[in-house]
Amino acid sequence: MTASLHSASGPARRTVVGAAGLAVALTACGGSDDEPSGSSAASGSPGGTPDEGAGAGGDDAAGGAPLASTADIPEGGGKVFADRKVVVTQPSAGEFKAFSATCTHQGCAVKSVADGVINCPCHNSDFSITDGSVRGGPATKPLPAVEITVSGDSISLA
Repeated sequence: MTASLHSASGPARRTVVGAAGLAVALTACGGSDDEPSGSSAASGSPGGTPDEGAGAGGDDAAGGAPLASTADIPEGGGKVFADRKVVVTQPSAGEFKAFSATCTHQGCAVKSVADGVINCPCHNSDFSITDGSVRGGPATKPLPAVEITVSGDSISLA
């Protein structure tokens, strides 16, 4: 008679390691196309949708405090404000737009703006600096717009 390699009191090591690895992988990428894990970035409420509010996240949803100077946002480019979960762009001179900095593919944070697109490094989705629309997948939904106020040379969340 041969002895079992598995203890009667718990699952095999391979099962535990496999389940733990899967949990880490799923946590790293977040939600789905339908409900990105960072959807609160556009609504100010956990699990909310962009239509529920106009802020850029949590306590910052009320806005007011200056986010940036207009000089900080390059024409034809933009800047990601990771701490505020918003990306501000300037598609053409004097025209400023803002979008959630949470990728609609799986909830990763976008990291950069270059060549007229907002880039997500997790799975290489690209979004237009003009309207947040998808320029390259795997994302299928645009970045939600975030309302900002431009007063003089100051940009604030609305």
